[in-house]
Amino acid sequence: MPRLHPDRLFPADPRTREVARALYAGIKDLPIVSPHGHTDPAWFAHDRPFSDPAALLVTPDHYLLRMLYSQGVPLEALGVAGRDGSAGEADPRAVWRLFATHYPLFRGTPSRLWLDWVLAEVFGVQDRLGPATADAIYEVIADALARPEFRPRALFERFGIEVLATTESPLDPLESHRLLQGSGWPGRVITTFRPDPVLDPQTDRFQANLERLSAMTGEDALDYAGYLRALESRRAAFRAAGATATDHGHPSAATADLSRVEAQALFRRVSTGAASPADAELFRAHMLVEMARMSVDDGMVMQLHPGSFRNHHAEVFARFGRDKGADIPVAVDYVRALKPLLDRFGADPRFSLIVFTLDESTYARELAPLAGYYPALKLGPAWWFHDSPEGMRRFREQTTETAGFYNTVGFNDDTRAFLSIPARHDVARRADSAFLARLVVEHRLEEDEAHEIARALTYDLVKAAYKL
Repeated sequence: MPRLHPDRLFPADPRTREVARALYAGIKDLPIVSPHGHTDPAWFAHDRPFSDPAALLVTPDHYLLRMLYSQGVPLEALGVAGRDGSAGEADPRAVWRLFATHYPLFRGTPSRLWLDWVLAEVFGVQDRLGPATADAIYEVIADALARPEFRPRALFERFGIEVLATTESPLDPLESHRLLQGSGWPGRVITTFRPDPVLDPQTDRFQANLERLSAMTGEDALDYAGYLRALESRRAAFRAAGATATDHGHPSAATADLSRVEAQALFRRVSTGAASPADAELFRAHMLVEMARMSVDDGMVMQLHPGSFRNHHAEVFARFGRDKGADIPVAVDYVRALKPLLDRFGADPRFSLIVFTLDESTYARELAPLAGYYPALKLGPAWWFHDSPEGMRRFREQTTETAGFYNTVGFNDDTRAFLSIPARHDVARRADSAFLARLVVEHRLEEDEAHEIARALTYDLVKAAYKL
């Protein structure tokens, strides 16, 4: 072990499994389109070797950190550095051994699926990771990472990635993307515009961020009209770096269509630090409508990822900062929240909004009916905590009856873990094959239709939705 069974994730029923195999065979080798994620563009711009197995596979993975922390493993023992400059465990072998000792914690989780795939398919490891095999597996991975064929660009090509979108703040100078565009390498790595640091008054150093935005654009971003022009300027810079989409990670899906006078008064409060929490929520809501207006003008697809209580554990956030596994899903309203935005742009053929959720209770009740009506609205796939075979099945079961397949946008891996990208896409392709096979066996689809849908869910819909 890990021995990857060719029928993994397929139905147990022999007839249904046979159909799933056939569907999967038709899509398994299609190129990977990864339209939104958090890999580091510097990896591809500079194409340097990854440093060591622990730094690559363990320390930056918040899925792993949260499970290990829940079982009493200190984050610093996993190599996580403190915000005060204190170092985490400096010996990557010690981090790897600790992780290997606790690998049984991941039984039955999607992390185990992804990691087993990486170990077997990327590095050729056939033994199960554990205390007895930790050092040998570490050596195999470390030796591989030193070879040219395991550098970022070579792996990108080996994985069959057609396009990969990273995500950057509007304050990012996009230097890595400029280097990529001038490198002559044919791999397509584009950026995504994530304006949260200058749209959310409750973010760290919001006023300082507005000052930086002013400096980058030559506009007065502390004046509302200048602020909007500065955002438009940065959107243009992102489009020049290949961006086709924006992304918004707001606490809620609230939208608001304020008058110019109301918006200017609200902006004065948020830009001077005088905003209340209610002001901050209203400003985020209004700016989603402004972002939609700008998308109508410049053609960028808009993504909304709401509903995460970020950095729930105050102590871990204070000691280690963001993205350490302490983000927790919360309930989200979409029907009322999105109405102001959809009233203006929901039927506009120039606008496209892709909505994700961590609140699965909204799939059948709210999101599928909304996407099944508004031409501009599409459903993003099962996301984050639900990026699993079970989550993917629940998504299809609860949305297909109302929104169908063609009001969804295929699969989106949304990951920082570069080596897990093909593993995640393989899980999605198998899960969709299993779902479609059931419809065929139940005589709800003809098999040729299922093959068409499988290709659409794997490749065609994502390219169309993200204008790729």
